[in-house]
Amino acid sequence: MKGRTIMVQGTASHVGKSVLVTALCRIFKNDGFTVAPFKAQNMSLNSYVTPDGGEIGRAQAVQAEAAGIEPSVEMNPILLKPEAHSRSQVVVLGCPQISTTAAEYYQLKAQLWSVVTEALRKLRSQYEVVVIEGAGSPAEVNLADVDIVNMRLARFCRCPVVLVSDIDRGGVFASLLGTLWLMRPRDLSLIKALVINKFRGDLALLEPGLRFLERKAGIPMAGVIPYFDDIHIAQEDSVALEQRRTQFGAAQIDITVIRMPHISNFDDFDPLDKEEEVRVRYVDSIENLNHPDLIILPGSKTTVTDLDWLKASGLAHRVTELYQRGVFIVGICGGYQMLGTYIHDLDHVESRIPRSQGLGLLPITTTFLPTKETHQIKGNVIADHGLLAGIQNVNFEGYEIHMGRTENDAGSVAFRVRERSSKPCDAIDGCLDASGRVLGTYIHGLFHNQELRRGILQQIARSKGRLLSFIGDDHQQGVEYDRLAHLVRNSLDMDLVYSIADLRRGK
Repeated sequence: MKGRTIMVQGTASHVGKSVLVTALCRIFKNDGFTVAPFKAQNMSLNSYVTPDGGEIGRAQAVQAEAAGIEPSVEMNPILLKPEAHSRSQVVVLGCPQISTTAAEYYQLKAQLWSVVTEALRKLRSQYEVVVIEGAGSPAEVNLADVDIVNMRLARFCRCPVVLVSDIDRGGVFASLLGTLWLMRPRDLSLIKALVINKFRGDLALLEPGLRFLERKAGIPMAGVIPYFDDIHIAQEDSVALEQRRTQFGAAQIDITVIRMPHISNFDDFDPLDKEEEVRVRYVDSIENLNHPDLIILPGSKTTVTDLDWLKASGLAHRVTELYQRGVFIVGICGGYQMLGTYIHDLDHVESRIPRSQGLGLLPITTTFLPTKETHQIKGNVIADHGLLAGIQNVNFEGYEIHMGRTENDAGSVAFRVRERSSKPCDAIDGCLDASGRVLGTYIHGLFHNQELRRGILQQIARSKGRLLSFIGDDHQQGVEYDRLAHLVRNSLDMDLVYSIADLRRGK
């Protein structure tokens, strides 16, 4: 029997679709079902690597983790990674295929439809429930004829749809009713429930509006999910950075992450933000940089373009100045490449510029290659000075996503990689300069390793004549998923949700 499906669509981007799908995956899993997430097409610079080396959207990896399963490329068969000049890299079933404009991509959609439907078919054959996430809004009438992720997919698998909207943005009633009004009758019949997300305040004051909404729409309310900021679920869209509130107060270490135009995998730094005595700020101008203890250059999908932006904004010069004044610098992936002497792109893999000068803070040279490296990895620390002092041989896990080879000309090797994509290897990664204050690496997820993260933070604190008092161990992520599931379960009419998904509770 094919697995049941239920779909979450939204009135706009960033209304909470990904988080609601994560919650439903956890709820169904906790209720005894085998469950998997699915998003036909995702546009995101936050990506993740599956155990077999495929690249998918970070949100689907998070949802799979909430469902208690390993992520697979079928969960996100098409991933679009925005590049410079209004282009995107198209990743199909985990492998990059082409770089294209939006107009060119729409012409490819007819070919990609079979990829989408086959991926969904495979998941439905393996799991009892598939929770599907839409993209953007089903009311984008200009895209209706080329849709492969919203209502066309719902029609294909006769999937009931839950429509969610974000009340924190305002205009929630107009958003929901306007979306329904713009939909075609055959699609409207598939909308089985409405959800309001991110509500603050007294629910009793909202009740008259909810009843009005149900009468006007002719569709039942499944519930209202309260706004929360104390449940830690990785965010996919950089829009979340705009809503991140900087914690001021008694922070012992001030960290700034340079928010480049094409920042990717910014959830690399979430564990830093959770440490009690650490403050993490995302900045995009010299005025906001100030004098932090650590500057992080994050990953980027368009390294050369973001490097040019870094120079034009004056941040490149200021970062170099701050390094000379004793500030620590860390570069991850694209940020690692920027810290070097030169970036070569003779084959025009990323840009038309054959050679770009980096910041010169690490003695490395990068050459872009047409083949993308995507691996889950395991390794250990090699270096034993500066930022990595005292944590030599500490083990860690992470993942790689890059299209460049970096040669270490004179710096210390930072890490040894012992396993790539579940296969033993003996490779080196990263560079630590002679001062020990500049560290670069291709490894994403490095700061998710507690012993390594806290070792680095402690070295920064010691440089200031202080010691950090770390409180507790890392939260088990499963606890966060259970907290989210509990909140959503208590906020929604789960009998209605089970009914529209054609599932029986207590199977």
